[in-house]
Amino acid sequence: MTKKFGGVFGLYFKTNILLRILFALILGGIVGVIFQNATGMINFLSFFGDLFIRLLKMIIVPVVMASLIVGCSSIAPSDLGRVGAKTILFYLVTLLFAIIIGLVVGIVIEPGAGLNIVGSGNEIAKEAKSPSIVSILLNLIPTNPFEAMAKGEILQIISFSLFFGIALSFIKNSKDENLSRLGNFLYDIFDGINQIMFIVIRWIMEYAPIGVFALIFVVFSKQGAAAFTSLLNVTVSVYIGLILQVVLVYCGVCLLIKLNPITFLKKVRAPMITAFVTRSSGGTLPISMKTADEEMGVPKAIYGFALPVGATVNMNGTTIYLGVCAIFIANAVGVPLDMGAKFTIILTAVLASIGTAGVPGAGAIMLLMVLDSVGLKVEAGSAVAAAYALILGIDALLDMGRTSINVVGDMMGVVAVAKNEKQLDMSKWEEPKTKG
Repeated sequence: MTKKFGGVFGLYFKTNILLRILFALILGGIVGVIFQNATGMINFLSFFGDLFIRLLKMIIVPVVMASLIVGCSSIAPSDLGRVGAKTILFYLVTLLFAIIIGLVVGIVIEPGAGLNIVGSGNEIAKEAKSPSIVSILLNLIPTNPFEAMAKGEILQIISFSLFFGIALSFIKNSKDENLSRLGNFLYDIFDGINQIMFIVIRWIMEYAPIGVFALIFVVFSKQGAAAFTSLLNVTVSVYIGLILQVVLVYCGVCLLIKLNPITFLKKVRAPMITAFVTRSSGGTLPISMKTADEEMGVPKAIYGFALPVGATVNMNGTTIYLGVCAIFIANAVGVPLDMGAKFTIILTAVLASIGTAGVPGAGAIMLLMVLDSVGLKVEAGSAVAAAYALILGIDALLDMGRTSINVVGDMMGVVAVAKNEKQLDMSKWEEPKTKG
């Protein structure tokens, strides 16, 4: 017999979870602006925000492993290659569109033009090395899968889970009855873990509004409204680019596969908002999977494979941020970028995104790689370091938007692939009939 809550607790649990999260987000921003740099409140509320992040991170490894293994082993070996190829192709194409949009927005708006920043002589040096293709490929394979799990190396966990899931698919479909029996037994175990994780996700989401309020309060209390004012042009540029990615690319894909773009945007709200406040594609993964399964009608065989991969390699929002911020810094220090440099930014952004973890602040590290690739080195006391420091000052605000679009891109990918494979549950997309 379940206990029913009354009073404030009853109102809390009966209210729609998305409304609770949105209210917490708005309230946290307002209170944060009112109480600027309130160290005591920041220290107190940081615990509740950090707790929410830790709860999400707690289930990342089991969710990724169980979903990938179940997803891969649910697909017949003959079909697995086709689904995987379509998923990767979709991610690469939308990634290319994203960086082009970012560069175009930066060129048109010209954020940072006329700032004429000079080095202060006391900036902290930062060093970045663009990743080589060889190092990225080698780092995909764990030398010890259990060490990768313990350290949370998502790329390596994904690689191991893919191998395990594909092998399990062959065993399940084996003509040897004993092997097939063992394969289905293992499949049921991982499927059970998957279902358990969904229950844990629901529990964590009940706490989400509290965690969201704390996270948003800390950001706005530290940054304040001045964070938007001081770098308004670059902030607006990034968010214009993110909106264009949604409207031109994702809504365009919806129209192409004959789905209602408005319906898609409504269904994707939960993971989009979670990504916005947590600033973590990996941390949002459990919510993304739940939404794909329950709201969008995407089969487990597809989202179990595509979402964990997308959370790591599909960084559309981040690539838009890279294009805009690279142009901002170049303009701010008076170093114009020619077409060759802009092409280099495209290549570096796509390459860097493959090996970047879906965690808060990862985009700022990628920006170092992109700047380095076009000769804008962030060195102690340099003008580039001063401009980069300005970006870091509002990086949390930019990170919210770019992570949110990263996740929306992942969700669009699984829907598009499922629709193309004729495995999308279209009953989930039917508009409710109004009584006439």
